[in-house]
Amino acid sequence: QVQLVEAGGGLVQAGGSLRLSCAASGRIFIINEMDWYRQAPGKQREFVASITSGGGQYYADSVKGRFTISRDWAGNTVTVYLQMNSLKPEDTAVYYCKGATIPGDYWGQGTQVTVSS
Repeated sequence: QVQLVEAGGGLVQAGGSLRLSCAASGRIFIINEMDWYRQAPGKQREFVASITSGGGQYYADSVKGRFTISRDWAGNTVTVYLQMNSLKPEDTAVYYCKGATIPGDYWGQGTQVTVSS
């Protein structure tokens, strides 16, 4: 089992920054990739960014150049961060962390990000 706990959401003005974190614990050695997704009201959940076990980073076109995903290992936990700069009102959503493993995907509970204009 893998447990994911997100933190760092909040309310910010357009143009501001936030940093989200996702702490993974449990059988972290089975995680192949960790991703950030988001879901705005009335919309489908969409991919935001990912970081592979080898450190490769991928971004949705809508966040390229503004968001940065990174990872930090510490003992039996790994934390993935999403640094979000130049935030726009359209970035408002619940942000979810996902751990991709061969048996299946694990999801965090989500953290709300609200960007005011």
